Amino acid sequence: MKKWLGISSLMLALALVASGCGGSGDKKESASSPAVSDEAGANAITLEAKNFEFNTKEIKVKKGDKVSITLKNTQGNHAVHIEGYDKTIKANATVTFVADKAGEFNFICSIYCGKGHDDMVGKLIVE
Repeated sequence: MKKWLGISSLMLALALVASGCGGSGDKKESASSPAVSDEAGANAITLEAKNFEFNTKEIKVKKGDKVSITLKNTQGNHAVHIEGYDKTIKANATVTFVADKAGEFNFICSIYCGKGHDDMVGKLIVE
């Protein structure tokens, strides 16, 4: 009985780990995300995360712009960290900030989600 319980627990744990991101090996390149102004005058961007990829690889804004980024998980469990701005966006949440530093800043998935986790990267480009 104890052996069966141990095997069942192990199988459940493996299933949970495997379903973290799920996904195919298909890689698609996406164009830059279009920025849309919201009511507060911020560039409103929705970043979708699924299957070890974001729907956009680049987000372009101008220095001094107010930026509002919403993370929508369409598959798996993800969060985004924007390096250089020290901003983290959790699933189905929005972070708003002023892009006050020019340059290119990586954004990465900050929750380990499986074998393709390291491929979940993009750039915030502040011109």
